[in-house]
Amino acid sequence: MTTTLLAAEELNPLLPHTSEIIVGLISFLLLFLVLRRTAFPMFERVYAERTEKIEGGLKRAEEAQQEASDLKQRYEEQLAGLRAEAARIRDDARAEGAQIKAELRAQAEEEATRIRARGEEQLAAAREQAVRQLRAEVGGLSVQLAERIIGDSLADEARRSATVDAFLSELDGLAERREPTAAGGAS
Repeated sequence: MTTTLLAAEELNPLLPHTSEIIVGLISFLLLFLVLRRTAFPMFERVYAERTEKIEGGLKRAEEAQQEASDLKQRYEEQLAGLRAEAARIRDDARAEGAQIKAELRAQAEEEATRIRARGEEQLAAAREQAVRQLRAEVGGLSVQLAERIIGDSLADEARRSATVDAFLSELDGLAERREPTAAGGAS
């Protein structure tokens, strides 16, 4: 039984032989040293590059975001400036429109005044001409009437002219006397 216990202790699959432990430990140390000199620096370099890329990407993203924010702010400032400019232009246009309207109204009033004055002048000239024509006709008729009444010829021009003027003066006097009574009766 002791032999079986000894044999059983030596053949325990859970406990490795001392030589295997030493060979495994030496192999592990050699593999660790090789990996430490070759693979670990590459891993560290790749890790550093990735970290740098990620941090650089984040930094670039922050810079791009800041630049976009600055551009947005400048755009909004320009837009506000353009809106203010548009409002100023509209106000200027309204003021200019009002000024043009006032100028056109003044010109129209001046034109109306000028036309009215010209019309009054033409009316006065036509009236004067009509008065002259009527005086000539009334004078001719009065001479004819006077010749019939008197039975004498008024061939002399001076005499004829004196008779016509006297008759017209008498008519003007009658017209002046009737105007106050017509004006008083109309009141």
